[in-house]
Amino acid sequence: MDLGFKHINMTTNNRLVLSFFVSFMWTLNVNAQRANFNMRENIPLDSITLSDPCILADKGTNTYYMTGTGGLLWKSKNLREWTGPLRVAQTNPNSWMGKKPMIWAAELHEYKGKYYFFATFTNRDIKIDTVRGNIIERRASHILVSNKAEGPYVPMKDPEYLPSHMPTLDGTFWVEDGKPYMIYCYEWLQNWNGTMEMIELKPDLSGSVGKSKLLFRASDSPWSREKDEMGNIVPNKVTDGPWIFKTKTGRLGMIWTSWIYNAYTQGVAYSESGKLEGPWSHQKEPITAPDFGHGMMFRTFNGKLLMSVHSHRVDKNGRYIRIPHLFEVDDSGDNLKVGKRFIP
Repeated sequence: MDLGFKHINMTTNNRLVLSFFVSFMWTLNVNAQRANFNMRENIPLDSITLSDPCILADKGTNTYYMTGTGGLLWKSKNLREWTGPLRVAQTNPNSWMGKKPMIWAAELHEYKGKYYFFATFTNRDIKIDTVRGNIIERRASHILVSNKAEGPYVPMKDPEYLPSHMPTLDGTFWVEDGKPYMIYCYEWLQNWNGTMEMIELKPDLSGSVGKSKLLFRASDSPWSREKDEMGNIVPNKVTDGPWIFKTKTGRLGMIWTSWIYNAYTQGVAYSESGKLEGPWSHQKEPITAPDFGHGMMFRTFNGKLLMSVHSHRVDKNGRYIRIPHLFEVDDSGDNLKVGKRFIP
Protein backbone atom coordinates (compact mmCIF):
# COMPACT_ATOMS: atom_id res chain seq x y z
CA MET A 1 0.00 0.00 0.00
CA ASP A 2 1.54 3.31 -1.06
CA LEU A 3 1.25 6.33 1.20
CA GLY A 4 1.33 8.62 -1.79
CA PHE A 5 4.37 10.50 -0.50
CA LYS A 6 6.78 7.56 -0.27
CA HIS A 7 8.92 9.00 -3.06
CA ILE A 8 9.74 12.28 -1.34
CA ASN A 9 12.88 13.20 0.60
CA MET A 10 12.23 13.67 4.29
CA THR A 11 12.92 17.36 4.77
CA THR A 12 11.13 19.12 7.64
CA ASN A 13 8.34 20.33 5.37
CA ASN A 14 7.94 16.89 3.87
CA ARG A 15 7.64 15.34 7.30
CA LEU A 16 4.70 17.67 7.95
CA VAL A 17 3.16 16.69 4.64
CA LEU A 18 3.63 12.97 5.40
CA SER A 19 2.10 13.43 8.86
CA PHE A 20 -0.90 15.16 7.30
CA PHE A 21 -1.27 12.44 4.71
CA VAL A 22 -1.14 9.60 7.25
CA SER A 23 -3.89 11.40 9.17
CA PHE A 24 -5.85 11.60 5.93
CA MET A 25 -5.37 7.85 5.38
CA TRP A 26 -6.63 7.19 8.91
CA THR A 27 -9.78 9.19 8.13
CA LEU A 28 -10.15 7.31 4.85
CA ASN A 29 -9.94 3.96 6.65
CA VAL A 30 -12.50 5.01 9.28
CA ASN A 31 -14.88 6.24 6.61
CA ALA A 32 -14.38 3.05 4.62
CA GLN A 33 -15.19 0.87 7.61
CA ARG A 34 -18.44 2.79 8.11
CA ALA A 35 -19.38 2.58 4.45
CA ASN A 36 -21.36 -0.65 4.59
CA PHE A 37 -24.13 1.20 6.45
CA ASN A 38 -24.81 2.59 2.98
CA MET A 39 -24.35 -0.56 0.90
CA ARG A 40 -24.96 0.00 -2.81
CA GLU A 41 -25.81 -2.27 -5.72
CA ASN A 42 -24.94 -2.33 -9.43
CA ILE A 43 -22.00 0.04 -9.05
CA PRO A 44 -19.67 0.19 -12.09
CA LEU A 45 -16.06 -0.74 -11.35
CA ASP A 46 -14.75 2.67 -12.42
CA SER A 47 -17.14 4.35 -9.97
CA ILE A 48 -15.50 2.67 -6.96
CA THR A 49 -12.69 4.50 -5.15
CA LEU A 50 -10.28 1.83 -3.91
CA SER A 51 -6.55 1.41 -3.44
CA ASP A 52 -4.74 -1.90 -3.95
CA PRO A 53 -7.68 -3.81 -5.47
CA CYS A 54 -7.44 -7.60 -5.15
CA ILE A 55 -10.03 -9.85 -6.81
CA LEU A 56 -10.76 -13.46 -5.90
CA ALA A 57 -12.68 -15.48 -8.50
CA ASP A 58 -14.51 -17.94 -6.26
CA LYS A 59 -15.71 -20.95 -8.24
CA GLY A 60 -17.76 -22.26 -5.34
CA THR A 61 -20.14 -19.29 -5.46
CA ASN A 62 -19.44 -18.23 -9.07
CA THR A 63 -18.76 -14.78 -7.66
CA TYR A 64 -15.91 -12.27 -7.87
CA TYR A 65 -14.91 -10.78 -4.51
CA MET A 66 -12.82 -7.58 -4.42
CA THR A 67 -11.09 -6.05 -1.44
CA GLY A 68 -8.18 -3.67 -0.85
CA THR A 69 -7.25 -0.81 1.44
CA GLY A 70 -9.98 -0.20 4.00
CA GLY A 71 -10.51 -3.95 4.35
CA LEU A 72 -14.07 -3.95 3.04
CA LEU A 73 -15.53 -6.27 0.43
CA TRP A 74 -17.28 -5.80 -2.92
CA LYS A 75 -18.87 -8.66 -4.88
CA SER A 76 -19.91 -9.15 -8.49
CA LYS A 77 -21.13 -11.85 -10.86
CA ASN A 78 -19.70 -10.24 -14.00
CA LEU A 79 -16.88 -7.80 -13.02
CA ARG A 80 -19.07 -5.02 -14.38
CA GLU A 81 -21.57 -4.23 -11.61
CA TRP A 82 -20.58 -4.51 -7.96
CA THR A 83 -22.43 -4.69 -4.65
CA GLY A 84 -20.91 -3.36 -1.45
CA PRO A 85 -19.02 -2.46 0.52
CA LEU A 86 -19.36 -5.08 3.24
CA ARG A 87 -17.43 -5.13 6.50
CA VAL A 88 -15.71 -8.53 6.71
CA ALA A 89 -12.61 -8.17 8.94
CA GLN A 90 -13.07 -8.82 12.66
CA THR A 91 -9.92 -8.04 14.65
CA ASN A 92 -9.26 -8.61 18.35
CA PRO A 93 -9.41 -5.24 20.19
CA ASN A 94 -7.20 -6.69 22.94
CA SER A 95 -4.41 -7.54 20.47
CA TRP A 96 -1.57 -5.27 19.39
CA MET A 97 -3.88 -3.91 16.66
CA GLY A 98 -6.05 -2.06 19.17
CA LYS A 99 -9.70 -1.18 18.81
CA LYS A 100 -9.74 0.45 15.37
CA PRO A 101 -6.69 -0.51 13.30
CA MET A 102 -6.12 0.94 9.87
CA ILE A 103 -6.35 -1.78 7.21
CA TRP A 104 -4.30 -1.56 4.02
CA ALA A 105 -3.83 -3.71 0.95
CA ALA A 106 -6.12 -6.59 1.89
CA GLU A 107 -6.00 -9.74 -0.24
CA LEU A 108 -8.24 -12.84 -0.33
CA HIS A 109 -6.77 -16.31 -0.91
CA GLU A 110 -8.44 -19.72 -0.93
CA TYR A 111 -6.33 -22.53 0.51
CA LYS A 112 -7.29 -26.07 1.52
CA GLY A 113 -10.99 -25.34 1.79
CA LYS A 114 -10.72 -22.12 3.78
CA TYR A 115 -10.41 -18.45 2.85
CA TYR A 116 -7.67 -16.18 4.14
CA PHE A 117 -7.55 -12.41 4.51
CA PHE A 118 -3.98 -11.13 4.17
CA ALA A 119 -3.73 -7.46 5.13
CA THR A 120 -1.63 -4.72 6.70
CA PHE A 121 -2.88 -3.52 10.08
CA THR A 122 -1.72 -0.30 11.76
CA ASN A 123 -2.20 0.77 15.37
CA ARG A 124 -1.46 4.49 15.44
CA ASP A 125 -1.38 4.54 19.25
CA ILE A 126 1.78 2.41 19.41
CA LYS A 127 5.07 4.03 18.36
CA ILE A 128 7.94 1.62 17.72
CA ASP A 129 10.72 3.89 16.46
CA THR A 130 11.74 7.35 15.29
CA VAL A 131 13.95 7.59 12.19
CA ARG A 132 15.20 10.88 10.74
CA GLY A 133 12.54 12.73 12.69
CA ASN A 134 9.72 10.49 11.46
CA ILE A 135 7.71 8.52 14.03
CA ILE A 136 7.19 4.87 13.05
CA GLU A 137 3.86 3.41 14.11
CA ARG A 138 3.11 -0.26 14.85
CA ARG A 139 2.30 -1.77 11.47
CA ALA A 140 2.43 -5.36 10.30
CA SER A 141 1.17 -7.91 7.81
CA HIS A 142 -1.26 -10.36 9.39
CA ILE A 143 -3.74 -13.07 8.34
CA LEU A 144 -7.41 -13.68 9.24
CA VAL A 145 -9.49 -16.74 8.29
CA SER A 146 -13.05 -17.63 7.25
CA ASN A 147 -15.02 -20.62 6.02
CA LYS A 148 -16.62 -18.45 3.32
CA ALA A 149 -15.22 -16.03 0.75
CA GLU A 150 -17.68 -13.43 1.96
CA GLY A 151 -16.41 -13.74 5.52
CA PRO A 152 -16.47 -12.80 8.29
CA TYR A 153 -12.70 -13.14 8.69
CA VAL A 154 -11.45 -13.67 12.24
CA PRO A 155 -8.06 -14.01 13.99
CA MET A 156 -6.26 -17.33 14.29
CA LYS A 157 -3.84 -18.68 16.89
CA ASP A 158 -0.67 -16.60 16.77
CA PRO A 159 -0.98 -12.94 17.86
CA GLU A 160 1.70 -11.82 15.38
CA TYR A 161 3.52 -13.15 12.32
CA LEU A 162 6.44 -10.73 12.07
CA PRO A 163 8.77 -8.93 14.53
CA SER A 164 7.01 -6.16 16.44
CA HIS A 165 9.91 -3.71 16.09
CA MET A 166 9.69 -3.68 12.28
CA PRO A 167 7.03 -1.95 10.15
CA THR A 168 5.92 -4.50 7.54
CA LEU A 169 3.20 -4.33 4.92
CA ASP A 170 1.56 -5.73 1.77
CA GLY A 171 1.76 -9.42 2.63
CA THR A 172 0.82 -11.84 -0.15
CA PHE A 173 0.66 -15.64 -0.46
CA TRP A 174 2.52 -18.38 -2.32
CA VAL A 175 2.93 -22.15 -1.95
CA GLU A 176 6.23 -23.72 -2.94
CA ASP A 177 7.07 -27.44 -2.67
CA GLY A 178 3.96 -27.92 -0.55
CA LYS A 179 4.91 -25.23 1.98
CA PRO A 180 2.96 -21.95 2.37
CA TYR A 181 4.79 -18.62 2.52
CA MET A 182 4.03 -14.96 3.05
CA ILE A 183 5.96 -12.49 0.91
CA TYR A 184 5.92 -8.94 2.27
CA CYS A 185 7.68 -5.58 2.37
CA TYR A 186 9.85 -4.28 5.20
CA GLU A 187 8.95 -0.59 5.01
CA TRP A 188 11.49 1.98 3.89
CA LEU A 189 10.52 4.48 6.61
CA GLN A 190 12.69 2.56 9.08
CA ASN A 191 15.43 0.94 7.00
CA TRP A 192 15.62 3.71 4.36
CA ASN A 193 15.97 1.08 1.63
CA GLY A 194 12.78 -0.97 1.51
CA THR A 195 13.13 -4.73 1.17
CA MET A 196 11.09 -7.62 -0.17
CA GLU A 197 11.14 -10.58 2.22
CA MET A 198 9.56 -14.01 2.74
CA ILE A 199 8.65 -16.11 5.75
CA GLU A 200 7.32 -19.65 5.97
CA LEU A 201 3.83 -20.11 7.39
CA LYS A 202 2.39 -22.91 9.49
CA PRO A 203 0.45 -25.53 7.47
CA ASP A 204 -2.90 -23.94 8.45
CA LEU A 205 -1.50 -20.36 8.05
CA SER A 206 -2.21 -19.68 11.74
CA GLY A 207 1.30 -18.36 12.35
CA SER A 208 4.81 -18.11 10.95
CA VAL A 209 7.76 -20.47 11.12
CA GLY A 210 11.36 -19.44 11.69
CA LYS A 211 12.91 -16.19 10.49
CA SER A 212 12.32 -14.13 7.37
CA LYS A 213 14.64 -14.19 4.36
CA LEU A 214 15.65 -11.25 2.23
CA LEU A 215 14.69 -11.47 -1.45
CA PHE A 216 15.85 -8.07 -2.72
CA ARG A 217 16.14 -4.40 -1.82
CA ALA A 218 14.50 -1.35 -3.37
CA SER A 219 17.90 -0.17 -4.57
CA ASP A 220 18.21 -3.30 -6.76
CA SER A 221 15.61 -1.91 -9.15
CA PRO A 222 16.99 -0.60 -12.48
CA TRP A 223 13.82 1.34 -13.37
CA SER A 224 12.68 3.13 -10.19
CA ARG A 225 14.33 6.43 -9.34
CA GLU A 226 14.18 9.63 -7.34
CA LYS A 227 16.46 12.54 -6.44
CA ASP A 228 18.30 12.45 -3.16
CA GLU A 229 18.89 15.44 -0.91
CA MET A 230 21.86 16.47 -3.05
CA GLY A 231 19.86 16.32 -6.26
CA ASN A 232 21.49 13.12 -7.48
CA ILE A 233 19.37 10.56 -9.34
CA VAL A 234 19.23 7.35 -7.31
CA PRO A 235 16.97 4.25 -7.10
CA ASN A 236 13.73 4.87 -5.24
CA LYS A 237 13.65 3.55 -1.69
CA VAL A 238 10.12 2.04 -1.81
CA THR A 239 9.10 -1.62 -2.12
CA ASP A 240 5.35 -2.03 -2.46
CA GLY A 241 2.64 -4.50 -3.47
CA PRO A 242 4.32 -7.86 -4.28
CA TRP A 243 2.38 -10.51 -6.23
CA ILE A 244 3.93 -13.86 -7.16
CA PHE A 245 3.08 -15.72 -10.37
CA LYS A 246 4.30 -18.38 -12.76
CA THR A 247 4.17 -18.09 -16.52
CA LYS A 248 2.86 -20.99 -18.58
CA THR A 249 6.49 -21.88 -19.29
CA GLY A 250 7.03 -22.32 -15.52
CA ARG A 251 9.06 -19.16 -14.91
CA LEU A 252 8.60 -17.73 -11.40
CA GLY A 253 8.05 -13.98 -11.28
CA MET A 254 6.93 -11.11 -9.08
CA ILE A 255 5.20 -7.88 -9.96
CA TRP A 256 5.87 -5.09 -7.49
CA THR A 257 5.54 -1.32 -7.31
CA SER A 258 7.75 1.67 -6.57
CA TRP A 259 8.12 5.20 -7.92
CA ILE A 260 9.72 6.97 -10.88
CA TYR A 261 10.01 10.42 -9.33
CA ASN A 262 6.34 11.27 -8.60
CA ALA A 263 4.79 8.53 -10.78
CA TYR A 264 3.58 5.38 -9.04
CA THR A 265 4.85 2.60 -11.32
CA GLN A 266 4.98 -1.20 -11.44
CA GLY A 267 7.84 -3.42 -12.50
CA VAL A 268 8.54 -7.15 -12.70
CA ALA A 269 11.33 -9.42 -11.45
CA TYR A 270 12.09 -13.09 -12.12
CA SER A 271 13.73 -15.71 -9.94
CA GLU A 272 16.88 -17.07 -11.56
CA SER A 273 16.60 -20.30 -9.56
CA GLY A 274 12.87 -20.74 -10.07
CA LYS A 275 12.45 -20.61 -6.29
CA LEU A 276 11.23 -17.89 -3.96
CA GLU A 277 14.68 -17.44 -2.47
CA GLY A 278 15.94 -16.26 -5.88
CA PRO A 279 18.24 -14.59 -6.70
CA TRP A 280 15.85 -12.14 -8.34
CA SER A 281 16.67 -10.30 -11.55
CA HIS A 282 14.74 -7.19 -12.48
CA GLN A 283 13.49 -6.20 -15.91
CA LYS A 284 14.96 -2.88 -17.02
CA GLU A 285 11.63 -1.29 -17.93
CA PRO A 286 8.34 -1.07 -15.98
CA ILE A 287 5.56 -3.46 -16.91
CA THR A 288 2.75 -0.91 -16.60
CA ALA A 289 2.31 2.71 -17.60
CA PRO A 290 3.04 5.45 -15.02
CA ASP A 291 0.38 6.09 -12.39
CA PHE A 292 -0.80 2.47 -12.31
CA GLY A 293 0.38 0.08 -9.62
CA HIS A 294 -0.06 -2.37 -6.76
CA GLY A 295 -1.25 -5.10 -9.08
CA MET A 296 -2.41 -8.69 -8.72
CA MET A 297 -3.64 -11.26 -11.23
CA PHE A 298 -6.58 -13.65 -11.46
CA ARG A 299 -8.36 -15.75 -14.07
CA THR A 300 -11.96 -15.07 -14.95
CA PHE A 301 -14.45 -17.92 -14.93
CA ASN A 302 -13.93 -18.29 -18.69
CA GLY A 303 -10.14 -18.51 -18.30
CA LYS A 304 -8.97 -14.99 -19.23
CA LEU A 305 -5.96 -13.77 -17.23
CA LEU A 306 -6.46 -10.24 -15.90
CA MET A 307 -4.41 -7.85 -13.80
CA SER A 308 -6.15 -5.53 -11.35
CA VAL A 309 -4.34 -2.31 -10.44
CA HIS A 310 -5.36 1.09 -9.16
CA SER A 311 -4.79 4.30 -11.04
CA HIS A 312 -2.97 6.96 -9.08
CA ARG A 313 -3.59 10.61 -9.89
CA VAL A 314 -3.91 13.93 -8.09
CA ASP A 315 -7.03 16.06 -8.51
CA LYS A 316 -7.09 19.86 -8.67
CA ASN A 317 -7.32 20.03 -4.87
CA GLY A 318 -4.17 17.96 -4.42
CA ARG A 319 -6.01 14.83 -3.28
CA TYR A 320 -4.97 11.37 -4.44
CA ILE A 321 -7.68 9.56 -6.41
CA ARG A 322 -7.35 5.79 -6.80
CA ILE A 323 -9.70 3.78 -9.03
CA PRO A 324 -9.53 0.02 -9.81
CA HIS A 325 -8.71 -0.92 -13.41
CA LEU A 326 -8.37 -4.25 -15.21
CA PHE A 327 -5.83 -5.12 -17.92
CA GLU A 328 -5.45 -8.19 -20.09
CA VAL A 329 -2.28 -10.22 -19.47
CA ASP A 330 -0.37 -12.68 -21.65
CA ASP A 331 1.63 -15.26 -19.65
CA SER A 332 2.22 -17.71 -22.50
CA GLY A 333 5.96 -16.99 -22.79
CA ASP A 334 8.85 -16.53 -20.38
CA ASN A 335 8.06 -12.83 -19.94
CA LEU A 336 4.77 -11.50 -18.66
CA LYS A 337 3.11 -9.02 -21.04
CA VAL A 338 0.43 -6.55 -20.01
CA GLY A 339 -2.01 -5.79 -22.80
CA LYS A 340 -4.95 -3.48 -23.33
CA ARG A 341 -7.39 -2.34 -20.71
CA PHE A 342 -10.19 -4.84 -20.11
CA ILE A 343 -13.71 -3.41 -20.04
CA PRO A 344 -16.20 -5.90 -18.50
